[in-house]
Amino acid sequence: MILVNTNFISGKNFETLEVVKGSTIQTKHVGKDILQSFKTLVGGELTAYNEMMNDARALATKRMVKEAEVLGADAVINIRYATSAIMQGAAEVMVYGTAVKFK
Repeated sequence: MILVNTNFISGKNFETLEVVKGSTIQTKHVGKDILQSFKTLVGGELTAYNEMMNDARALATKRMVKEAEVLGADAVINIRYATSAIMQGAAEVMVYGTAVKFK
């Protein structure tokens, strides 16, 4: 499966199928959440949250690809990611794009 954030793939002609998406809501264990809150006192990277967001993006992308595969797509173009806070320590990650089939 080819995934791109452009509305074209060089050298490929395709037909548009439909918009596909994937999403997930992730949170950290309350213990890690407390430890990360201490980090705000001294500054620095919140690695536990970085890991959480990386995992969330990967899972959302996997779900989008699965939806595209069900349609028989060869690629997803115009991919975009969006995030939103659901509650303290929890975030939703959504990815969406246009499933296409090569001619």
